[in-house]
Amino acid sequence: MTTETWLALVAGALLGAGFLAFTRWRAERKRAQANTLVPHRTREVLAALHSGAILVRRDRRAAFSNTPASALGVTRPDGALHPGVADLAEIAWAADAEREDDIVVSRGVLGVDSVVHVRVTPLSDDLALAVANDDTERHAAELTRREFAVNVSHELKTPVGALSLLAETIEDNPDDSEMVRSFAKKIRKESRRLTKLIQEIIEISRLQGGESVVDHHELSLAGVIEEVCEGAEMHAESKHVNLVADIRTRPLVMGDHDLLVMAVRNLVDNAISYSDDSANVTVSLETEAGAAVLKVIDAGIGIERADQDRIFERFYRVDAARSRSTGGTGLGLSIVKHVVLQHSGTVDVWSKPGVGSTFTIRLTAHQEEQ
Repeated sequence: MTTETWLALVAGALLGAGFLAFTRWRAERKRAQANTLVPHRTREVLAALHSGAILVRRDRRAAFSNTPASALGVTRPDGALHPGVADLAEIAWAADAEREDDIVVSRGVLGVDSVVHVRVTPLSDDLALAVANDDTERHAAELTRREFAVNVSHELKTPVGALSLLAETIEDNPDDSEMVRSFAKKIRKESRRLTKLIQEIIEISRLQGGESVVDHHELSLAGVIEEVCEGAEMHAESKHVNLVADIRTRPLVMGDHDLLVMAVRNLVDNAISYSDDSANVTVSLETEAGAAVLKVIDAGIGIERADQDRIFERFYRVDAARSRSTGGTGLGLSIVKHVVLQHSGTVDVWSKPGVGSTFTIRLTAHQEEQ
């Protein structure tokens, strides 16, 4: 090997070593600067917070961030910062005052959007503290409340408007006794529907507030079915529907008697209302793998597959015209869902148009009734 080649190799080695040493020096210098910028005790305090905490630098990067901040997706361990946080920090520095806002963050491989509330407080010309919290559930709850208020006002307008119109017509024609009698029946029907709607709105508001099931006690699910079937006899007879209670076992469950009666009654009333004359409606009860399985089976009009995913939504009606004619409010199945959820159970539906529907409730069975 020639002298020139040896010299070239040595020079290359020296250059490589020098570059590596320079790189390490820069990294150490940055680490030292960061430690000087964010003292160790400050890091310990921020790391202990449940909220996301980020110390934002002027260069739109994080001088420090804790684990919750990374979990929220507003920063990365390498110091990269979500643009929304960096923009909010610049606004706070410009105003020399605290600023807060909601930013939308896409997280995970599926890119699911979440809403993160961020509050930025300038600490100096070089640093600002950003505190982040997941606000997705609160936003969803607020949206649900707004939709609920709109739906309630819409649903109340129909019976109230009908009552007002009927009353005006009777007032204008007081001498037409036949018309007065006919309209009086309609007023009574609308009044009953309005009363039922208001009662169900109150019930579902209580259920969604999680305040209803406060005192669980052991009760007979068979007794609930027997009580519901006895109360629904008159409705079934008026529709010429054969209502059958098929109780194969008598499991005991932990729950609220009145709420379970309300849930089962809603299912049975629906089954009767949407069945043709002379049809059968069966309420069955059995025990499977430690679960009490209650089914309400009808041979009614059935539900299209596209509607089955939505029938437990509030105010959702498969057939709005028929629902109103039967006195339905669109809240019954939503109440059933919330009652069952509060009892740590499940409710699902099988249905086929022209064949019928089967609603199944599963609750944990504790033992058999003696």
